[in-house]
Amino acid sequence: MFQEAYTKLDLADVATILDQVNPAFDGGNFDPVETTIMAVDMPFYPGYRFLEISNHSVSPPMERFVVYSPENFTVLDFSNEPIYALNKDVPILLDDSTVCEYVRFFFTHVRGRHGRFLISEGVDDIQWKEEPPPAARKAIGKMLKVLDIKEKGKDGSYKMEATMMFKDSLFKSDVEVSPEGAVSLVNEELLVEDMPVLDDTFGQ
Repeated sequence: MFQEAYTKLDLADVATILDQVNPAFDGGNFDPVETTIMAVDMPFYPGYRFLEISNHSVSPPMERFVVYSPENFTVLDFSNEPIYALNKDVPILLDDSTVCEYVRFFFTHVRGRHGRFLISEGVDDIQWKEEPPPAARKAIGKMLKVLDIKEKGKDGSYKMEATMMFKDSLFKSDVEVSPEGAVSLVNEELLVEDMPVLDDTFGQ
């Protein structure tokens, strides 16, 4: 999702962060000794890091996603509400160098009533049930495109082109991003359906 590499935090940092964020979690607290936190800077939220917090010593594994600064943090819940609140509070910094990262982040962490639209920029982004035949892999690969800016409005809005998976279907769509970070899909076009992919919700 982010171009920069994630950093694994040491135990002292993990303990400090968990003291802050544990009270905000539903479904149990994280034990610092059993917890891994991977962190990466967020270019569109200056001063904030994205945290992947996980504990694989329990079954099922516990995992939470947090946008974090030492002064403030937001737990993501796969709705757009915490992201749109952050866009006002931080506030969001959208420009030519950050808008693609923001759109990837948004679609990774927002799930609609019927599932997620997963941006797919290469064949390996698709969660195949089994490896497709070489000819099919090549044909799909030609349809996929790297997320890119199509237009930039004078008001700071963006229109982008994306290919994305929704359930078992591949779509092409324009993505519109307002200066405040509101995201919408327009001009969707179905490219392929009934693809042999894993269910995004259940992983099977």
